[in-house]
Amino acid sequence: QVQLVESGGGLVQAGGSLRLSCAASGRTGSRYVMSWFRQAPGKEREFVAGLRTPYGGIGYADSVKGRFTISRDNAKNTVYLQMNSLNPEDTAVYSCAFAVNGWAVFELRSNYGYWGQGTQVTVSS
Repeated sequence: QVQLVESGGGLVQAGGSLRLSCAASGRTGSRYVMSWFRQAPGKEREFVAGLRTPYGGIGYADSVKGRFTISRDNAKNTVYLQMNSLNPEDTAVYSCAFAVNGWAVFELRSNYGYWGQGTQVTVSS
């Protein structure tokens, strides 16, 4: 079992920044994928950014490239999502996801067996 605890959401004005954190605990193993997804009201959950451990591969959705950065702290089993230049279209519930397969395709939701509780990000115009 893997537990995920997210933090860092909130309300920010357009153009502002937020940093989300996701701490993993339990039987994570040494090879896995941790990613961020988001779901806006009335829309499907969509991939935002993902990171492979220990290989270091990273992927981003086109809509966030150049604005969001995913990173990790291996000692803390924590993944971060730095979000800059936020706009109202980024408003959503952001969820952390964990895949036990270190080569899992980032965007495929069914690859992830564990999900965090989600954290609300609201960007005002």
